[in-house]
Amino acid sequence: MTAPAADGSELGPGLVGAAIAVSAWAAGSVVVKAIDLEGLVVGVYRFGVFVLGAVVVMQLRGQRFRVGIVRDSTLGGLALGADIALFFSAVKLTNVVNATLIGSLQPIIVGVVAARFFGESIRRRDAAWSLVALLGVFGVILASNGTPEWSAAGDLLAVGALLSWSGYFIASKQSKGRMTPMEFTVGTAIWVVLINAPLAVVFGQDLSWPNAEDWVGIAASVLLGGVVGHVCMNWSLVRIPLWVGSTFTLLIPVVASTIAWIFLGESLSWGQAACMSLVLLALFAIVRGQASPAAAPAAPEPEPQPA
Repeated sequence: MTAPAADGSELGPGLVGAAIAVSAWAAGSVVVKAIDLEGLVVGVYRFGVFVLGAVVVMQLRGQRFRVGIVRDSTLGGLALGADIALFFSAVKLTNVVNATLIGSLQPIIVGVVAARFFGESIRRRDAAWSLVALLGVFGVILASNGTPEWSAAGDLLAVGALLSWSGYFIASKQSKGRMTPMEFTVGTAIWVVLINAPLAVVFGQDLSWPNAEDWVGIAASVLLGGVVGHVCMNWSLVRIPLWVGSTFTLLIPVVASTIAWIFLGESLSWGQAACMSLVLLALFAIVRGQASPAAAPAAPEPEPQPA
Protein backbone atom coordinates (compact mmCIF):
# COMPACT_ATOMS: atom_id res chain seq x y z
CA MET A 1 0.00 0.00 0.00
CA THR A 2 1.29 3.46 -0.84
CA ALA A 3 0.57 6.66 0.98
CA PRO A 4 -1.74 9.31 -0.40
CA ALA A 5 0.27 12.00 -2.06
CA ALA A 6 -0.03 15.60 -1.06
CA ASP A 7 0.02 17.71 -4.24
CA GLY A 8 1.59 21.15 -4.34
CA SER A 9 -1.69 22.90 -3.60
CA GLU A 10 -2.28 20.87 -0.41
CA LEU A 11 1.23 20.37 1.00
CA GLY A 12 1.84 24.02 1.94
CA PRO A 13 -1.47 24.55 3.74
CA GLY A 14 -1.06 21.14 5.40
CA LEU A 15 2.32 22.13 6.84
CA VAL A 16 0.96 25.47 8.06
CA GLY A 17 -2.01 23.71 9.66
CA ALA A 18 0.28 21.28 11.47
CA ALA A 19 2.45 24.12 12.78
CA ILE A 20 -0.60 25.98 14.11
CA ALA A 21 -1.92 22.78 15.70
CA VAL A 22 1.22 21.93 17.66
CA SER A 23 1.65 25.53 18.82
CA ALA A 24 -1.92 25.52 20.11
CA TRP A 25 -1.36 22.18 21.88
CA ALA A 26 1.76 23.59 23.53
CA ALA A 27 -0.09 26.63 24.86
CA GLY A 28 -2.98 24.39 25.94
CA SER A 29 -0.60 22.23 28.00
CA VAL A 30 0.49 25.25 30.01
CA VAL A 31 -3.13 26.31 30.53
CA VAL A 32 -3.95 22.82 31.90
CA LYS A 33 -1.05 23.12 34.34
CA ALA A 34 -2.42 26.45 35.59
CA ILE A 35 -6.05 25.29 36.12
CA ASP A 36 -6.74 24.51 39.78
CA LEU A 37 -8.44 21.17 39.04
CA GLU A 38 -7.13 17.60 38.94
CA GLY A 39 -6.06 16.16 35.59
CA LEU A 40 -8.98 13.81 34.87
CA VAL A 41 -11.50 16.48 35.87
CA VAL A 42 -9.94 18.96 33.44
CA GLY A 43 -10.24 16.35 30.70
CA VAL A 44 -13.95 15.78 31.38
CA TYR A 45 -14.93 19.46 31.39
CA ARG A 46 -12.63 20.52 28.58
CA PHE A 47 -13.80 17.88 26.14
CA GLY A 48 -17.41 18.03 27.33
CA VAL A 49 -17.56 21.73 26.50
CA PHE A 50 -15.79 21.10 23.19
CA VAL A 51 -18.32 18.44 22.16
CA LEU A 52 -21.29 20.71 22.87
CA GLY A 53 -19.74 23.58 20.92
CA ALA A 54 -18.66 21.37 18.02
CA VAL A 55 -22.11 19.81 17.62
CA VAL A 56 -23.65 23.29 17.45
CA VAL A 57 -21.12 24.30 14.79
CA MET A 58 -21.88 21.16 12.79
CA GLN A 59 -25.60 21.96 12.85
CA LEU A 60 -24.99 25.55 11.74
CA ARG A 61 -22.87 24.27 8.85
CA GLY A 62 -25.60 21.86 7.80
CA GLN A 63 -23.73 18.75 9.00
CA ARG A 64 -25.99 16.28 10.74
CA PHE A 65 -24.60 14.75 13.92
CA ARG A 66 -25.08 10.98 13.73
CA VAL A 67 -24.61 8.44 16.47
CA GLY A 68 -22.44 6.40 14.10
CA ILE A 69 -19.70 9.00 14.51
CA VAL A 70 -18.99 7.61 17.97
CA ARG A 71 -18.80 4.06 16.64
CA ASP A 72 -16.62 4.98 13.65
CA SER A 73 -14.15 6.85 15.86
CA THR A 74 -13.81 4.11 18.50
CA LEU A 75 -10.12 3.32 18.01
CA GLY A 76 -9.09 6.97 17.84
CA GLY A 77 -11.37 7.78 20.78
CA LEU A 78 -9.94 5.08 23.02
CA ALA A 79 -6.41 6.23 22.18
CA LEU A 80 -7.18 9.91 22.76
CA GLY A 81 -9.13 9.17 25.95
CA ALA A 82 -6.17 7.31 27.39
CA ASP A 83 -3.77 10.02 26.22
CA ILE A 84 -5.76 12.80 27.92
CA ALA A 85 -6.11 10.84 31.15
CA LEU A 86 -2.39 10.12 31.30
CA PHE A 87 -1.04 13.41 29.96
CA PHE A 88 -3.27 15.74 31.98
CA SER A 89 -2.28 13.79 35.09
CA ALA A 90 1.41 13.88 34.11
CA VAL A 91 1.49 17.63 33.54
CA LYS A 92 0.05 18.13 37.05
CA LEU A 93 2.89 16.09 38.59
CA THR A 94 6.01 16.86 36.58
CA ASN A 95 7.27 19.96 34.78
CA VAL A 96 5.73 21.01 31.47
CA VAL A 97 9.07 20.56 29.71
CA ASN A 98 9.37 16.85 30.51
CA ALA A 99 5.69 16.03 29.98
CA THR A 100 5.68 17.55 26.50
CA LEU A 101 9.16 16.36 25.57
CA ILE A 102 8.40 12.72 26.31
CA GLY A 103 5.33 13.04 24.11
CA SER A 104 7.46 14.48 21.34
CA LEU A 105 9.30 11.15 21.02
CA GLN A 106 6.21 10.02 19.12
CA PRO A 107 7.89 10.22 15.66
CA ILE A 108 9.95 7.12 16.50
CA ILE A 109 6.77 5.08 16.94
CA VAL A 110 4.69 6.70 14.21
CA GLY A 111 7.54 6.67 11.70
CA VAL A 112 7.86 2.88 11.94
CA VAL A 113 4.10 2.39 11.62
CA ALA A 114 3.85 4.82 8.70
CA ALA A 115 6.57 2.98 6.80
CA ARG A 116 5.06 -0.44 7.54
CA PHE A 117 1.35 0.17 7.01
CA PHE A 118 1.00 3.37 4.95
CA GLY A 119 3.87 2.86 2.55
CA GLU A 120 5.43 6.20 3.46
CA SER A 121 9.15 6.54 2.87
CA ILE A 122 11.54 8.83 4.70
CA ARG A 123 14.59 10.12 2.84
CA ARG A 124 17.92 9.65 4.57
CA ARG A 125 18.45 13.40 4.88
CA ASP A 126 15.08 13.86 6.60
CA ALA A 127 15.70 10.85 8.84
CA ALA A 128 19.04 12.37 9.86
CA TRP A 129 17.40 15.69 10.74
CA SER A 130 14.72 13.83 12.69
CA LEU A 131 17.49 12.18 14.69
CA VAL A 132 19.05 15.59 15.36
CA ALA A 133 15.69 16.86 16.61
CA LEU A 134 15.27 13.86 18.91
CA LEU A 135 18.78 14.35 20.29
CA GLY A 136 17.80 17.94 21.06
CA VAL A 137 14.73 16.65 22.90
CA PHE A 138 16.84 14.27 24.99
CA GLY A 139 19.18 17.14 25.79
CA VAL A 140 16.36 19.21 27.26
CA ILE A 141 15.15 16.24 29.33
CA LEU A 142 18.61 15.67 30.81
CA ALA A 143 18.97 19.35 31.61
CA SER A 144 15.58 19.55 33.35
CA ASN A 145 15.76 16.47 35.60
CA GLY A 146 16.38 17.38 39.20
CA THR A 147 14.57 20.70 39.00
CA PRO A 148 11.92 21.43 41.70
CA GLU A 149 9.05 20.74 39.29
CA TRP A 150 10.33 17.28 38.19
CA SER A 151 8.53 14.04 39.16
CA ALA A 152 9.44 10.47 38.16
CA ALA A 153 5.81 9.36 38.46
CA GLY A 154 4.75 12.20 36.20
CA ASP A 155 7.35 11.19 33.62
CA LEU A 156 6.07 7.59 33.66
CA LEU A 157 2.52 8.80 33.04
CA ALA A 158 3.87 10.87 30.16
CA VAL A 159 5.40 7.72 28.63
CA GLY A 160 1.96 6.07 28.71
CA ALA A 161 0.50 9.18 27.10
CA LEU A 162 3.17 8.93 24.40
CA LEU A 163 2.00 5.46 23.36
CA SER A 164 -1.67 6.50 23.39
CA TRP A 165 -0.94 9.70 21.46
CA SER A 166 0.83 7.70 18.76
CA GLY A 167 -2.24 5.48 18.42
CA TYR A 168 -4.44 8.56 18.01
CA PHE A 169 -2.28 9.89 15.15
CA ILE A 170 -2.48 6.57 13.34
CA ALA A 171 -6.26 6.34 13.82
CA SER A 172 -6.66 9.88 12.48
CA LYS A 173 -4.79 8.95 9.31
CA GLN A 174 -6.99 5.86 8.86
CA SER A 175 -10.20 7.90 9.21
CA LYS A 176 -9.83 9.45 5.75
CA GLY A 177 -12.71 8.43 3.47
CA ARG A 178 -14.88 7.18 6.34
CA MET A 179 -15.64 10.46 8.07
CA THR A 180 -14.76 14.15 7.89
CA PRO A 181 -12.03 15.63 10.10
CA MET A 182 -14.74 17.41 12.14
CA GLU A 183 -16.70 14.19 12.64
CA PHE A 184 -13.56 12.35 13.76
CA THR A 185 -12.64 15.17 16.13
CA VAL A 186 -16.12 15.24 17.72
CA GLY A 187 -16.34 11.45 17.93
CA THR A 188 -12.99 11.09 19.68
CA ALA A 189 -13.84 13.97 22.05
CA ILE A 190 -16.98 12.12 23.16
CA TRP A 191 -14.83 9.09 23.94
CA VAL A 192 -12.53 11.27 26.09
CA VAL A 193 -15.49 12.24 28.29
CA LEU A 194 -16.79 8.65 28.46
CA ILE A 195 -13.38 7.40 29.58
CA ASN A 196 -12.24 10.18 31.91
CA ALA A 197 -15.49 10.73 33.87
CA PRO A 198 -15.63 7.24 35.43
CA LEU A 199 -11.85 7.26 35.98
CA ALA A 200 -12.19 10.52 37.91
CA VAL A 201 -14.81 8.90 40.14
CA VAL A 202 -12.69 5.78 40.68
CA PHE A 203 -9.63 7.83 41.68
CA GLY A 204 -11.63 10.12 43.94
CA GLN A 205 -11.18 13.30 41.92
CA ASP A 206 -13.74 16.04 42.58
CA LEU A 207 -16.07 16.53 39.59
CA SER A 208 -17.89 19.44 41.26
CA TRP A 209 -18.83 22.42 39.11
CA PRO A 210 -15.68 24.56 38.52
CA ASN A 211 -15.47 28.13 39.76
CA ALA A 212 -15.37 31.16 37.43
CA GLU A 213 -11.55 31.30 37.28
CA ASP A 214 -11.28 27.63 36.39
CA TRP A 215 -13.94 28.05 33.69
CA VAL A 216 -11.78 30.73 32.07
CA GLY A 217 -8.88 28.25 31.96
CA ILE A 218 -11.13 25.47 30.65
CA ALA A 219 -12.47 27.76 27.91
CA ALA A 220 -8.92 28.72 26.88
CA SER A 221 -7.91 25.05 26.88
CA VAL A 222 -10.92 24.16 24.69
CA LEU A 223 -10.09 26.92 22.21
CA LEU A 224 -6.39 26.10 21.97
CA GLY A 225 -6.23 22.33 22.35
CA GLY A 226 -9.60 21.42 20.91
CA VAL A 227 -10.80 23.92 18.34
CA VAL A 228 -7.41 25.00 17.02
CA GLY A 229 -5.15 22.05 17.85
CA HIS A 230 -7.16 18.93 17.05
CA VAL A 231 -9.17 20.36 14.16
CA CYS A 232 -6.09 21.80 12.43
CA MET A 233 -4.04 18.62 12.86
CA ASN A 234 -6.83 16.29 11.75
CA TRP A 235 -7.30 18.52 8.71
CA SER A 236 -3.56 18.51 7.98
CA LEU A 237 -2.93 14.78 8.37
CA VAL A 238 -4.90 13.96 5.23
CA ARG A 239 -2.74 16.44 3.27
CA ILE A 240 0.78 15.71 4.51
CA PRO A 241 2.73 12.49 5.19
CA LEU A 242 1.92 10.99 8.59
CA TRP A 243 5.56 11.06 9.72
CA VAL A 244 5.82 14.79 8.92
CA GLY A 245 2.77 15.59 11.04
CA SER A 246 4.21 13.46 13.81
CA THR A 247 7.62 15.14 13.61
CA PHE A 248 5.93 18.53 13.98
CA THR A 249 4.99 17.54 17.53
CA LEU A 250 8.66 18.11 18.41
CA LEU A 251 7.76 21.79 18.37
CA ILE A 252 5.35 21.34 21.31
CA PRO A 253 7.94 21.20 24.12
CA VAL A 254 9.85 24.15 22.66
CA VAL A 255 6.77 26.38 22.72
CA ALA A 256 5.35 24.92 25.94
CA SER A 257 8.53 25.27 27.98
CA THR A 258 8.97 28.86 26.83
CA ILE A 259 5.41 29.78 27.82
CA ALA A 260 5.75 27.94 31.16
CA TRP A 261 8.99 29.80 31.85
CA ILE A 262 7.34 33.16 31.16
CA PHE A 263 3.96 32.67 32.86
CA LEU A 264 4.46 29.89 35.43
CA GLY A 265 8.04 30.58 36.45
CA GLU A 266 9.26 27.06 35.62
CA SER A 267 13.01 26.52 35.33
CA LEU A 268 14.59 27.04 31.90
CA SER A 269 18.38 26.95 31.66
CA TRP A 270 20.64 28.10 28.84
CA GLY A 271 21.38 24.44 28.12
CA GLN A 272 17.69 23.71 27.66
CA ALA A 273 17.29 26.76 25.43
CA ALA A 274 20.25 25.65 23.27
CA CYS A 275 18.80 22.17 22.82
CA MET A 276 15.39 23.60 21.94
CA SER A 277 17.05 25.79 19.31
CA LEU A 278 18.54 22.62 17.83
CA VAL A 279 15.04 21.12 17.64
CA LEU A 280 13.77 24.19 15.80
CA LEU A 281 16.67 24.07 13.34
CA ALA A 282 16.01 20.40 12.57
CA LEU A 283 12.28 21.03 12.08
CA PHE A 284 13.03 23.88 9.69
CA ALA A 285 15.29 21.59 7.64
CA ILE A 286 12.62 18.86 7.52
CA VAL A 287 9.88 21.26 6.42
CA ARG A 288 12.12 22.87 3.82
CA GLY A 289 13.00 19.40 2.50
CA GLN A 290 9.33 18.51 2.17
CA ALA A 291 8.63 21.68 0.22
CA SER A 292 11.53 21.00 -2.16
CA PRO A 293 10.73 19.61 -5.62
CA ALA A 294 13.29 16.90 -4.90
CA ALA A 295 10.87 15.42 -2.42
CA ALA A 296 8.98 13.35 -4.97
CA PRO A 297 5.60 12.22 -3.66
CA ALA A 298 4.57 8.62 -3.59
CA ALA A 299 1.96 7.33 -6.01
CA PRO A 300 -1.55 8.21 -4.91
CA GLU A 301 -3.70 5.59 -3.25
CA PRO A 302 -7.20 4.93 -4.63
CA GLU A 303 -9.89 6.60 -2.53
CA PRO A 304 -11.62 4.09 -0.23
CA GLN A 305 -15.20 3.28 -1.16
CA PRO A 306 -18.03 3.86 1.36
CA ALA A 307 -18.97 0.76 3.32
